[in-house]
Amino acid sequence: MLNWFRKQRPAESSYNFPFVDIHSHLLPGLDDGVQTLEESEVIIREFRKLGYTKLITTPHVMSDFYRNSNDTILQKLAETNAYLKQKEVSVTLEAAAEFYLDEALVARVGNNDPLLTFGKNYLLFETNFMTEPLNMKEFVFLATTKGYKPVLAHPERYIYLQNNFAKAEDLIGRGVLFQLNLSSLLGYYSKGAQQTAQKLIDKGYVHFLGSDCHNHQHVQLLEQVRRNKYFQKAVSLPLLNNTL
Repeated sequence: MLNWFRKQRPAESSYNFPFVDIHSHLLPGLDDGVQTLEESEVIIREFRKLGYTKLITTPHVMSDFYRNSNDTILQKLAETNAYLKQKEVSVTLEAAAEFYLDEALVARVGNNDPLLTFGKNYLLFETNFMTEPLNMKEFVFLATTKGYKPVLAHPERYIYLQNNFAKAEDLIGRGVLFQLNLSSLLGYYSKGAQQTAQKLIDKGYVHFLGSDCHNHQHVQLLEQVRRNKYFQKAVSLPLLNNTL
């Protein structure tokens, strides 16, 4: 693993973010994230100030709401990169997707439809927040047998994992990787999400850190996160962000 940090313990405020963010919504007009190229530029410049050099942005794909396709996402990525180059914003911007676990996604995986992934075939997915999907285990098994590495977005936010941590451990045992939202460490979503995030870090069940940035407020929260003791503990884990 790369040595990302100084050998001597730095001051609390100087702890660094991973260089690569793997969860955000920075392609304008595709989902509930940014809506204009100008907004994307402002937010991405903030990421650069925080030390990020690569952003893998992940528009929502949801069959009954955000009907994004590989083509629409990659076309918008090319448009955004051209704009950033024109504005002389130095960053590597790539795109995958945040897939909602529904029957359409299971069918796409089963039919070998190409899906936008990142890194070593990491497949970012989310579920409803209240109850564990009935097809969760089926999906994980199917995706794994098809060569994907399933990455569950923000597991700390799901009520069904907050109330039954054994379910989180079961998913880990099935090979699911966990991506923690940094702002969860501040209690941004809920106290339950914050406590679950802390427990995941204590157990070492965090494989990726992500911003899940939708707007300027979200990127501003990251500076506060830097001073959080659980952030300091999280970045000491063998995270996969900087292997990308």
